[in-house]
Formats: sequence, C-alpha cells, structure tokens
Amino acid sequence: MFTGNRGALPLVNGRMGHSRWKHQHWIICALAHPKGRYHGPQPARGWTPLFFLDEAVGMAAGHRPCAYCRPEAYRAFKAAWASAAGQTVNHKEMDKSLHLSRVDRARNQIRHEAIMGTLPNDSFVLHENTPHLIKDDHLLPFQTTGYEPQVRRPSGKATVLTPQPLIEVLRAGYSPILHDTA
Repeated sequence: MFTGNRGALPLVNGRMGHSRWKHQHWIICALAHPKGRYHGPQPARGWTPLFFLDEAVGMAAGHRPCAYCRPEAYRAFKAAWASAAGQTVNHKEMDKSLHLSRVDRARNQIRHEAIMGTLPNDSFVLHENTPHLIKDDHLLPFQTTGYEPQVRRPSGKATVLTPQPLIEVLRAGYSPILHDTA
C-alpha cells in the first residue's frame, strides 16, 4: 500500500548492500507521486523505494508519514507526536528521536520489552518468532501478502518491534492506514 524512503541506497544484484539509509528522514510515501512523476523501480540517481504492506508495517520499521505526498497523514501524525511529547516539534527533531530509537550503532533494529496489555492497537510485537499486529484483544500474524487469522492476545511481556516514540504516537491517537486483511 505504501513505499518508504531512506535515500538512494546502493543495490547489488537487486539486494540492498551494506548501507541501510542515507539520511535520518525515514518516511512512508504514497505509491503514486503527487505530480504523477515516475522514476522507475531502481533509478541510478534517485531514492531507492522500499515497500510496506500498510502504514503500521512502515511505522514498525521506524518510518513516519511523508509531509509532501501525504500531508493530511503528516499533520495528524505531528499533532499526535505533539500530544505525546507535550510540545510541538519539527520533522528534523522527530526524525532524530526516531533514528535513535530504531537502530543501534551496529545497524541492528532496536527492540524493547513491554507488558502486552499496555501496548496500543496497530503496534507490532514478536510472538512465536513472527511479527504480529496488535488489534484489541487479538494479534494478527504478519505475512508479506497480508495478515493471517487473528489469535488471542497473550498476557505477560512482549518484544516490541515498533519504536518507542511511535508507540507513544499511537497511544496519543494516531491511526495508521491498515491493509484490508487487518
């Protein structure tokens, strides 16, 4: 449903090389450019698109809505961020905070632990070694083609995939666009 932008990433035989980003502005973009431009799937001198099943998947990867191609989503996200943080911040401050919470110095995803019952809808956790989307009292197992049938949300601790600042944005009322299978 969405594409993501981390800058122009070098691809080797169609796979990402060592570089995983070129800037801290990891954004969730619309599939179609607002002005109808198309640069192809792997342009030699342009950004490298990543693809997300839905917005919750993009957020679990540490991305935020794009202000250019998704201005309404960006404004709603920024308002939820301000509510969660108790102050208004610009995109550079949000991106810096997100970057510190999504990858460590070795470029590994930062995960954190939380009590399952305290996590908001539309966040992602690992359950039985598979990413799951939280929906009310259930979890939806993630597959690249869509979500599998729901399972009951367990109690206890969970490994959380969605970065902590985005957990707070979800708690503050931001509602990401979900795939039809959710």
